[in-house]
Parts: sequence; structure tokens; C-alpha cells
Amino acid sequence: LIAGCNSQSSSSIAFEKNTNYLKELVDSAAISMVEKPLINSTSIAIYHNGKEYIGHYGELEKGKKNMPNNETLYEIGSVSKVITGTLVAKAVVEKKITIEDNVNKYLDEKYTNLSYDNQPVKIKHLLTHTSTLPNILPVELDSILADFTNYDTPSKINKVLENYDKDKFLKDLHSIEISPNLGAKYSYSSTGSELTAYILEQVYQTSYEKLLMNFLSQELNMKDTRLHLSEEEQKKLAIGYHVDNPKPTFPMGKLPWGAGGNIKSTLPNMLNFIKYQLENGEIVEESHKTLFKADSTNELAYFWEVDLSDKELGKYYLHHGGVPRSQCYIFIVPKHNLGAFIITNQSGTETASAMIETLDKVFNKILKKE
Repeated sequence: LIAGCNSQSSSSIAFEKNTNYLKELVDSAAISMVEKPLINSTSIAIYHNGKEYIGHYGELEKGKKNMPNNETLYEIGSVSKVITGTLVAKAVVEKKITIEDNVNKYLDEKYTNLSYDNQPVKIKHLLTHTSTLPNILPVELDSILADFTNYDTPSKINKVLENYDKDKFLKDLHSIEISPNLGAKYSYSSTGSELTAYILEQVYQTSYEKLLMNFLSQELNMKDTRLHLSEEEQKKLAIGYHVDNPKPTFPMGKLPWGAGGNIKSTLPNMLNFIKYQLENGEIVEESHKTLFKADSTNELAYFWEVDLSDKELGKYYLHHGGVPRSQCYIFIVPKHNLGAFIITNQSGTETASAMIETLDKVFNKILKKE
């Protein structure tokens, strides 16, 4: 196994002398992770008190020596949602929208069904997964996702999504019934994040994709992050594996807008997103505001999950992302000026716990060093 940062870009060279301690902290944990039978590789970006480190470990395909690098594009799955949430926070800061707005204010057609007992679905309900909208549209995907470990699941997902466009989504939205739990109970919904993207289009009178690309490239220097890939970029997309299937599987199918799970990015770009989240600008401060308290230790912000259970880490923000051939986590820990992004090109029932175990080791060592 070859561990460490593979890039010799000016940015990595500039930080080489200052990041030795991060490299040492990450290496042993990451190497243990890729030694697990089903984990081929992992890439990790860490930022701590002004120091940054990117490490790539293992091989995308065992035995082929094709280790990921700083140009590798990964499918970040539902981590796409927190980027979408940041765009909503930007709209709030610019006073183009408020979180108390009825979603019907931004829909071309009247959706009388998007309310319960005269209480409308609001923007804040979408951002906190309390809208009671279904997990995903079309609803037939739910039964497919419930059988996630089936080898046929990736192809079934893509077949359903192949011709499922924005018009069909908006038509299906008319058939949704809102439950009495509106605004009161967390129920994860990628439908809500897709609807959020449509609302952003209405607010700015431009496509979600254009909004996304302009914001990321101009304000965060995330020029290699995108929804759609060119033929040349497709060559840089990480190959991936579904559960214990030894054969590589397909990239995730296209959601109508892609805001809930279709963004692709590189590790240097995700490191830029981490640093942006720790800079405490006006947009970030808005995006980190608590919009819903699930219980005494769990809150929801702008698609961010907020954890208050760890006294040492303090209040931190996280999100998991997963597609049939990739899983990842992002963590933002303001108390320690610390952030992390970890991703692997395998998606199974134990993948998330393997990543958490790895980051736990890294975070514990960082805290001890402080």
C-alpha cells in the first residue's frame, strides 16, 4: 500500500513541511481501513488550525496499482445536499427567500396537497427533512433501495431514473399526501432536496446547475466540481463497487436536478469546501443555524445534521453521502477549527462504520495533540 498525498501541485508542496503531523495521524488509520476485505481504497482530506493534508490510499482496483489522486472525481452522493443547503443560505442572506416561505410561493402550479390541516410545507421543512415528503421520487425507487444489497439494485435504480425528468417529478408531486408529522418529525427526503433545487431556479430565474457551478467556481475555487461530466472528465471518475460484488458497478443515475445526490468532486475541491465552512462568513453562519431540534443532542440546519453529544468535539456538523459504488462523510468541527472529508469507492452495509472508525482514530489523535 502506498499512502499519502500523490499530487505534487504547488499547493501540496507549499504545505508539505507543515502537514507532517496530519500525515502521521491519518496514515495508520487509513491503511487499516483499506486492509479491510471489501475496501479497495480511500481518500481523505483534513484541515486543522490552518494546516491541510490530502491522503490517497490503496488501489481503485486491487492489483492494478491505480491509486486515486487529486484529479480523481468521486460521486459524493447526498453530501450534495449540504452544498445545496449553502445555496439556499446564500439566497436567504441576499433576501431573495426566507425559510418560513410556503413552498407554493415558488411553484408554477398550485399544489394544494402540500399542506396539512391548513399548515403549508415551508422551505425550512425541506431543509430539515420534516416536510413528510417521500424519501425519493419516483416512489417505486423506495422498494428498490430497500433491497440495497441485491446485485441488481444499481441497474434497477438507473433504469427507473433513465427517463425520469423534471416534468415527471413535478407531476408526481401532485400525488403526495402530507402527514400530521409536518414540521414535527424527521423523515429523510431526497424529494425535498430536489424540490429545493427547483425553488432556487425559480428564485434566480436560472438553472440549478448554473447556480451551482457559478457559486462553486467563483466563490470557493471548486472548479472541478460538477453535475455533468465531459467525455474527458468521465475518464477521471472513480470506478466503484457495490456491496461484495467483485465486478465494478455503474455510476449513479441522474436525479431530475441532481441536488440530492449527483455532484462529483475531487479531494482538493472538497478541502476548499471544508475551509469555507470554517471561515464563518455570513452565508456559512446562516447555513449552520439550527432550524429543527430532533432531541437534546441532535439538530438540523440547512441540510446539515448537527451533533451535540460529544463534549470534547463540541457542536459539529456532518453529512453522509452514498451511491451504489461510493460512500463518504464530511465533518465540520468549529470548536477545534477542524474539518474532514473521507470517501471510498465501495458501498456496502459496513462501509459507513469503517469510515467513522477511521475518522474517530484521526480526531482522537488530533485532540490529544492539542
